[in-house]
Amino acid sequence: MAHEILRPEARELIDPDAPVEQLATGFTFTEGPVWHPVEHHLLFSDMPADVRRRWTPGVGIEEVMRPSNKANGLTYDARLNLLACEHATSSVVRFTADGRREVLASHFEGKELNSPNDLCVRSDGSIYFSDPWYGRMPVYGVERPRELGFQGVYRIPPQGGPPQLLVERYLFDQPNGLCFSPDEKLLYVNDTVQALIRAFEVKSDGSLGAGWILASGIRSELEPGVPDGMKCDERGNIWCTGPGGVWILDPAGRHLATVRVPELVANLAWGGEDWRTLFLTASRSLYAVRTKVGPRIEPYMRAAARPSSAAATGRSGATRPSAGGAREPARAVDPVEGFRLDPGRCALLIQDMQNDVVMEGGAFAASGSPRHCKEQNAIANIARLAAHCRRLGVPVIHIWFVVEPGAPGVTLNCPLFEGLVESKGLVRGTWGVAPVPGLEPQPGDLVVEKMRMSAWEGTKLEIVLKALGRDILIDTGAWTNMSIEHTARTGADKGYVMIVPEDACSTMNADWHRASIDYAMRNVAAVTTTDAVIRALGG
Repeated sequence: MAHEILRPEARELIDPDAPVEQLATGFTFTEGPVWHPVEHHLLFSDMPADVRRRWTPGVGIEEVMRPSNKANGLTYDARLNLLACEHATSSVVRFTADGRREVLASHFEGKELNSPNDLCVRSDGSIYFSDPWYGRMPVYGVERPRELGFQGVYRIPPQGGPPQLLVERYLFDQPNGLCFSPDEKLLYVNDTVQALIRAFEVKSDGSLGAGWILASGIRSELEPGVPDGMKCDERGNIWCTGPGGVWILDPAGRHLATVRVPELVANLAWGGEDWRTLFLTASRSLYAVRTKVGPRIEPYMRAAARPSSAAATGRSGATRPSAGGAREPARAVDPVEGFRLDPGRCALLIQDMQNDVVMEGGAFAASGSPRHCKEQNAIANIARLAAHCRRLGVPVIHIWFVVEPGAPGVTLNCPLFEGLVESKGLVRGTWGVAPVPGLEPQPGDLVVEKMRMSAWEGTKLEIVLKALGRDILIDTGAWTNMSIEHTARTGADKGYVMIVPEDACSTMNADWHRASIDYAMRNVAAVTTTDAVIRALGG
């Protein structure tokens, strides 16, 4: 294994053998990565070199700003203004779209801040930042005496104004990385010297309540790495730099896994088209590794998300109340939009989740389908979504490919159907045609049989949907680039709103999956995630 798996649940977060790719090297000390959700590039800091750089897929490294005032942590606000922690000026600054540089915080009680290090933004627009004194040390900043006698954690209110000290003055030795839980009820702050992570309750006014040590002892005498950069994923797990690379801790502080990286990691950030690429700034290099989860949704991701197909075409999909209480279309359905779905209009489709299709020992196991299904955690994700739908009264419709013994009526007009007949797969009454364990029909579920890729062709699906009054279809199952894509295309043509939680789908391999999800599917469906659909349905 490339990575150290300490608890089995970590396999739902990252493939133990996921390769860590070096994207670029030759820097002095990299920090502060942040992905631009519209322009699709990664900004990062090279503090000792006093320069800010950009990495763009297919382009590589470009210099953005020199000098950069030895900036460290970077993020965006909801309007996509760049926020930076400058070591050389002891300031938190904002760069607007027209190029203006605005100082948001530089002093506390009339004294200069130490050197703001890392920052994050709450959904109300307030900015939280840590203030160790690394930026007053040689190399990483500008050597100079300190004016404050402590290292704090601060908040800049949404309307601006002097920074507000949020913690006891001497609680932290060197506060560093910080991030919110997905629901923003908790703020996590780590301390590099104390080698721990503290959790704090976030009050409604943005101040911090009770705090406790979530995890400690994040150090090792055998390998380099300390708590530094830190982010929270969409499930509430904390990803924090530590010995050996990046430690993954669950919300209770238990160490689940270590993502192994060849160099000491200083910081991390999710990005990429699907927010499943974890970028790592590590000493002299920039790395990337694919994960099975995405980030906790930051305000800049939500506000600047690229319009989904629903928004682009003006189709009605999720709904919101109008002023008069009537149902009207909501125009953007996307995992980072915080969208809402009306359960009374939705139906869940579970396609081809049968033993022959996605299980080891099945007729099509040699295709790689079982492996990719596991990588996607598709069975568990669909099961979670189905259970939630049943609780809300959303119909669950199982769509099975069923062939009669001897395959009568199966035309040999393309390689797919030729392979089906040759493999003797999906034959009625056999183990291969049965639903996979965990996705068996429950009382009240419906089953639709087919003999084509599309769930519509020659089936009773549309009759069932019209009888139930459902026009928003959540499409899950296998295979992404065949049954799921064909069903989504035809559903769009028929006027249905198609929602595809991509982590509840799988195919033969990640490349085929991504090709379908990133291109064809986005023209006919709203591509999202299982967790986003569950949140959108409410309940």
